[in-house]
Amino acid sequence: MSSSVVRSVGSVPGASMLLSGRGAASARRVDVGGIPALRELGDALRATVVRQDGVATTAQLAAGGVERSVVARRVRSGHWQRAVRGVVVLQSGPPTWRQLARAALLAAGPGAALSHRSAGFVHGLLRDPGSGFVVSVPAQRYVVARPGLTVRRRRTMPRSSGSLRSVDIFGTVLDLVHETADDDAVVAVLCDAARLRVPTSQVVDEAAGRTGLRHRALLLDVLGDPTARVESPLEHRYDRDVERAHGLPRSLGQVADRVDGRRIRSDRRYAAWGVRVELDGRLVHAGRVDADVWRDNAVRVERGDVTLRYRWRHVAGAPCATAAQLAAALRARGWPGSPARCSPDCRVGVQGSWS
Repeated sequence: MSSSVVRSVGSVPGASMLLSGRGAASARRVDVGGIPALRELGDALRATVVRQDGVATTAQLAAGGVERSVVARRVRSGHWQRAVRGVVVLQSGPPTWRQLARAALLAAGPGAALSHRSAGFVHGLLRDPGSGFVVSVPAQRYVVARPGLTVRRRRTMPRSSGSLRSVDIFGTVLDLVHETADDDAVVAVLCDAARLRVPTSQVVDEAAGRTGLRHRALLLDVLGDPTARVESPLEHRYDRDVERAHGLPRSLGQVADRVDGRRIRSDRRYAAWGVRVELDGRLVHAGRVDADVWRDNAVRVERGDVTLRYRWRHVAGAPCATAAQLAAALRARGWPGSPARCSPDCRVGVQGSWS
């Protein structure tokens, strides 16, 4: 565990509060100014509640002249909803994810920021926020565990900002990497960050200052190389386990081209020997296969290049056999080198077939 994380306070199961569920999955701000209940509030309180996405603490409401008995009555009648103890949503309709996230921040109190998977959703690193919410707070504060709310107490709070206060995208990438179970999932997080054009140099710099960071070596392996061209876990596996591990030539990555009147991009190209490699981690669909076959044929006709296609089971399941086939293709087209065995059991040089 990172030394910046002192303690995790998990959610308490069993209670039926809104934070345990999930609203419409969107972190976008929605105009709540038209909510009928807000018209009854004083100007200052109304401005606060609008800024907080239609969510308020009972303390804020009381300070604005709404007595706790009134809050309790409106919750019982269904006009308002209690998101978690001490925090209410001032509407009867289903709350959005953002409103519930706001409730989580208000419940966690001063200095809190959405973090980990919740911040990942805010920044667009994750498409699904999962159930419940994760917030980080300074270590000197203690927040009682509540249903649907996971609290991380941190010795050093990462930078956070935004109208829905969240750990910044660099800290969030590191939080997700630290908590990810396996290498491929780590690479997936880093690829998602790359697709969002998160500066890799700053992620690397942030990682240097994060003591106890899990998967640090893998992160530096993927991001620390300025010539890296990884866009998926499959590509990372290919570069590491097929190409580098077996001493094969360094390919060009993500090569843009125009073939048969269409723009194409090859995952890997060995230009000197007319060999291209396509890495496909998707589920196979008939229409996609037809398009790939047509494209491979067009490349062969127009450029004379041969295309080798590999899927996950070839690269991750049998990297040595894949390296052997690739080496054979390169040698047949003029590569003067020889592949290296990556281990005593390496299959380079052994004829294999795929059923």
